[in-house]
Amino acid sequence: MNQYLLCLLLFILQRLKFYKIVLEIRKHGLFFRLSGLDLKKIFLIGLPGSGKSTIGKLLAKKIGLGYTDLDEVIASEMNQRISDIFADCGEPYFRELEKNQLYLQIASQKPQVISCGGGTPCFFDNMLKMNSNGITIFLDVSAIAIVQRIQDNEDRPLLKNENLLDKLTRLRADRMEYYSQAQIITDGHNTPIEQVDHLIKILEDDTYSK
Repeated sequence: MNQYLLCLLLFILQRLKFYKIVLEIRKHGLFFRLSGLDLKKIFLIGLPGSGKSTIGKLLAKKIGLGYTDLDEVIASEMNQRISDIFADCGEPYFRELEKNQLYLQIASQKPQVISCGGGTPCFFDNMLKMNSNGITIFLDVSAIAIVQRIQDNEDRPLLKNENLLDKLTRLRADRMEYYSQAQIITDGHNTPIEQVDHLIKILEDDTYSK
């Protein structure tokens, strides 16, 4: 089939809306999927320390998408650590910055994996926006496991000056209302590679399970 006929066929299929193009590239365990000529954004949500940044980077690399960490973008634009923004300007100010940056990422045409802050889904209509504009994944990790990971981290503003386990337990209870709205909920206790491989299988099969 020459190029002209191929282009004509694609045009007709698009016009009739009876099209679905699925392209999978498999090489050394890598793949990406195109469905309906569109790749979606993938939003990772979960408690601080649940592994969103680590998993996000690995997942983006494996499926060939770009990667954005909301907290890193905000810190870079403000030229401040997130903990300093909280201390200097307060949480309401930070949440406005966070919302604005999230909406900018959603408005962009670039398919990408986005690691959100722990509280991102819990303010404004952020969770609704993410569910309406991409695939949301909740990395479900216990408070005890997170304490073991982040107890020496200095840039967790909501986890300072308090017993980490108690604080995380309360945060988890308060935020599950929002986290549970994710299209995919996955056990975050496995190794990063195991989690990413599991997520790829779900995404590949178009299986978004609660």
